[in-house]
Amino acid sequence: MIVVDSRRLSSRAVRVLSPGLPTPCSALFRTNGAHGACAAAWGCPSRRHPLEKNARPKSKATPWIVATSGALLAIVMSVDPQAQSRDPQGLLGRIDHLVYATPDLNAGVNQIEALLGVHATPGGQHPGEGTRNALVALGPTSYLEIIGPDPEQPAPAGPRKFRIDDLKAPRLVTWAAKGTNLTQFVAAARRRGVPIGDVIPGSRRTPTGALLSWQISNQRAMVADGLVPFFIDWGDTPHPAASAAAGATLISLRAEHPDPDKVLRMLRALDVEMPIVKAHMPSLVATIGGPRGRVDLR
Repeated sequence: MIVVDSRRLSSRAVRVLSPGLPTPCSALFRTNGAHGACAAAWGCPSRRHPLEKNARPKSKATPWIVATSGALLAIVMSVDPQAQSRDPQGLLGRIDHLVYATPDLNAGVNQIEALLGVHATPGGQHPGEGTRNALVALGPTSYLEIIGPDPEQPAPAGPRKFRIDDLKAPRLVTWAAKGTNLTQFVAAARRRGVPIGDVIPGSRRTPTGALLSWQISNQRAMVADGLVPFFIDWGDTPHPAASAAAGATLISLRAEHPDPDKVLRMLRALDVEMPIVKAHMPSLVATIGGPRGRVDLR
């Protein structure tokens, strides 16, 4: 069965547990098997989960239990973060990074670690923007950017990008797609009715002092509530995913919006295919695999 984590977090962790397993227990995702609370609940003398190797359940296994255990094993294998994701529209190859904005960077980093089991690598400051970031790799050329106010910078003259100043809790606000020849691309997109932001340069230094630079369509545009991406071209700069914290994999990306047809038309004008359904509130939903299983990040 699928259990949605009920912790008070703005993002929801989805875990797969065995039938009858106490809800707080996530032993099915542990690799070392040790779980005292589970052992106490199941009366397991080996102090290991009864579905794990070398466990000694009290009752004899019936064919039904064996079949169920096999099905559960298949489910657990399906959340392996190293598994290849099916991506018939080629969307995952277009994604450069997901933007997880937070009113407090440390709190955002801690929340992602609690959900995924990966501690984000410090990124760097965005001079003059009043923000800084931390990164988690989602693949060889994609990553999760956790971005929030930088207490070491003075407050910027205007609002911080991604509407960070209005946030009450961390959330997935938008995403960046890979692009080249951005000036021509943006002009063509506007002719098709998609109001992408102007192309501007960007840069930051890593904690080691390396300078990263890029060209980007202005993120402040936030087209279709952030569901339509902005575009980035790293040029000759090494991709940040190469040095970001490893251990997570992007499995899928989808969206929800009150007017999905309008958003879908804009996405297709950019040659982007992303699943989108009708919902009361706009939302970007990324399914990510990590050491703690699959997580739906919103």
